[in-house]
Amino acid sequence: MAATEVGGLRISYERAGTGPPLVLLHGYVGDGRTTWHHQLDGLSDEFTVIAWDAPGAGGSSDPPESFGTAGYAAALAGFVAALGLDAPHVVGLSFGGILALALYRRDSGLPRTLTLASAYAGWAGSLPAEVVNQRLGQAMTLADLPPEEFAARLLPTMFREGTPAETVAPFAASVRAFHPAGFRAMAHASAENLRDVLPEVEVPTLLVYGAEDVRAPLPVAKDLEASIPASALVVLDSAGHACNLEAPDEFNRVVRSFLRGQ
Repeated sequence: MAATEVGGLRISYERAGTGPPLVLLHGYVGDGRTTWHHQLDGLSDEFTVIAWDAPGAGGSSDPPESFGTAGYAAALAGFVAALGLDAPHVVGLSFGGILALALYRRDSGLPRTLTLASAYAGWAGSLPAEVVNQRLGQAMTLADLPPEEFAARLLPTMFREGTPAETVAPFAASVRAFHPAGFRAMAHASAENLRDVLPEVEVPTLLVYGAEDVRAPLPVAKDLEASIPASALVVLDSAGHACNLEAPDEFNRVVRSFLRGQ
């Protein structure tokens, strides 16, 4: 694992392959390598695949809890600059999708394309207010739990029922290694409203969702599809929120096909 410094924060990342840059953004639990290992292995034959550990996760430093999407977007833009990446494709899962939209808001000329997987326009931009309040309150409570209980509370919402244990186990280990302060920072950022960004997106955008996602269900996906002009939606059968882990071959196939078309 490599690392760089951006704005006084250490940011760790995994890098594989050669070709056009492809930056992968994980959700508000887990880390880059564990979330994206199928994509680091499966897409590096054609792309330079880079999976960062967001500030507050994995091997990266914790940001202030008030960092917000603006702080995360600034850190991501600085990370892209520090690695010398020219117009990368950007793929974000869940919170990573929120961050991809925040990056576009900050600098619409930076990403070549967007792939938003299991994503929201921020919780407040995609979910009812009472659900947003419930999720944020739950996150603040979860952040104080022991690692085993933290993971036990969250993992059932990340995968569809019946997902093989060998698929869940590596991700579960990364969830148990959460940073309480970093998790709170990402939860606060997730709760923001980025709905104003959607009609402004002019780069090609792929939306990928699991048919059995209980966290970002299909009405959320269809709303983003209707709101982002240059978007196309692909629904993966028999997959939940962590669709890239549950259906990695299909996920890689649709992402590769989309990126080749650009």
